[in-house]
Amino acid sequence: MTLLRSWREGYALPLATVLLVLLVIWYAAAVWLNAPQVISIAFSDKPDWTLRELVDATWSMERPVLPAPHQVAIELYESVFEQEITSRRSLAYHTLVTASSTVLGFALGIVLGVLLAVGIVHVRTLDRSLLPWIIASQTIPILAIAPMIIVVLGNAGFTGLLPKAIISMYLCFFPVAIGMIKGLRSPDPLQLDLMRTYSASPAQVFWKLRSPASVPFLFASLKVAIGISLVGAIVGELPTGGQEGIGARLLSGSYYGQTVQIWAALVMAALLGMVLVALVGLAERLTLQRMGGRP
Repeated sequence: MTLLRSWREGYALPLATVLLVLLVIWYAAAVWLNAPQVISIAFSDKPDWTLRELVDATWSMERPVLPAPHQVAIELYESVFEQEITSRRSLAYHTLVTASSTVLGFALGIVLGVLLAVGIVHVRTLDRSLLPWIIASQTIPILAIAPMIIVVLGNAGFTGLLPKAIISMYLCFFPVAIGMIKGLRSPDPLQLDLMRTYSASPAQVFWKLRSPASVPFLFASLKVAIGISLVGAIVGELPTGGQEGIGARLLSGSYYGQTVQIWAALVMAALLGMVLVALVGLAERLTLQRMGGRP
């Protein structure tokens, strides 16, 4: 209750204000972008149209350039609550598919990033030889490498969830590795000297000093990594031509000019990202409390 009350007092008003401003800008932009199409098509034989009629028409187009917020909200409600969750017409179904790829890729990225960080911190050769390649790997555009990963894994017999998870892992392991390296190297030299004074083994130094010190750095990087993992999962759905996932929903909307469907999928992706980041934040808070940190 105390946490909820502090959130309401500290974040509710600023969040509501920003949301209101964004809605006003969105509605105004919908009128501005949709007006030329409405005037040239709907009002071509009606020269005495009024501003109110123009605004109403721009906010109710079937295939607008920019849909109004209420159109996106209606599409979200109909595709989430009025469809069976097992139906491919359900946006909730596509969201679950994307979330599965995201979580699997995120888990694989954590494992890979942590292992690389431990090796780089403890093996000087890896620090000098491997770290530059890790950094260079992130300069490759994911849109270029994603189809290659899909084709290679497909020829090897791996289809469905795994290729998309691999793409997510490729994107999200980097912040995990960098954050973990920073965290493992964060203990003060005096603390390391004290452990040596106690004749601590490298394993004891790692588990009793380096590992606990790296936890805040790790969770900070995980919040970034989970968002990037979601992007990777959606990008991985684009070149496959599949029928499942938010990426497939975006593709089908672009094929048939369903801009309202595209925006509904984008909003759902943003909501999914917010939920995933919030879950990582909750895990961070619980972990730090168990380690004796402040609640």
